[in-house]
Amino acid sequence: MAASRLPPVTLTLKQFLRRQQVLLLYRRILQTIRQVPNDSDRKYLKDWAREEFQRNKSATEEDTIRMMITQGNLQLKELERTLALAKS
Repeated sequence: MAASRLPPVTLTLKQFLRRQQVLLLYRRILQTIRQVPNDSDRKYLKDWAREEFQRNKSATEEDTIRMMITQGNLQLKELERTLALAKS
């Protein structure tokens, strides 16, 4: 039987919405990384993103999680700007 992808405990609505924000951010980061032209840079960035999200997986404090989401969005915007400059 396949392992469930559901969290082991029931989430509150606030936790559920925050989890959705984190997953959306992760997907957007990976989608943006796919646009990086250099294979080694793309692999480095993909590994970096995966490690960062894994490292912070156990965070439970609301303020900490919100701060990390904000920081992730800033880093995503910086990556998008860098890619836009590289294309021009």
